[in-house]
Amino acid sequence: MREQYRSTPLLEEDLAPTPMDQFARWFAQAVSAGLHEPNAMVVSTATPDGRPSSRTVLLKGYDSRGFVFYTNYVSRKGREIAANAHVSLLFPWHPIARQIIVTGTAARIGRDETAAYFRSRPHGSQLGAWASEQSAVIGSRAELLSRYEELAARYPEGEQVPAPPEWGGVRVTPETVEFWQGHENRLHDRLRYAPAGGDGWRVERLAP
Repeated sequence: MREQYRSTPLLEEDLAPTPMDQFARWFAQAVSAGLHEPNAMVVSTATPDGRPSSRTVLLKGYDSRGFVFYTNYVSRKGREIAANAHVSLLFPWHPIARQIIVTGTAARIGRDETAAYFRSRPHGSQLGAWASEQSAVIGSRAELLSRYEELAARYPEGEQVPAPPEWGGVRVTPETVEFWQGHENRLHDRLRYAPAGGDGWRVERLAP
């Protein structure tokens, strides 16, 4: 199984000055291309002794400071981030032969920012955040649904649900960001932003 990618070359002079500006360009193009959930990204974390784990989560915000997603802080990824802040993100945009690979450090965002986002979530998602002790072993699906129904009775539709204390946002501050564009004959473009001292960035071309 092999795909011959036919794409426009990605050249250094065409890049934005910063990786987050370039991400904004590519993200807008992924949305315009009609990709299903272009904000889906693979988050990879590791224990202090280097045992990795990965999962797909949804990007919920980005700006000059980095990338934000939300999780239960006592989940596996939450515990691993607390013990080892080094993480990797991967945006796998296969239909347009593009990937974005981020390495950086993760930290919790403020509770005010978390609470504001939590209030914007659908009511059912708010209840789900309370119902699920993410990554914990449970006896059955029925147990999870029972917990959800108890919460639905306590907080009916239209009633404000508080953000769980163990649930909140994580911001990944990028250290490197690689933009990967697929091409024929495996001659892909790989341009990586890396720190250049101070607040500046340099662009490195990597062999495919």
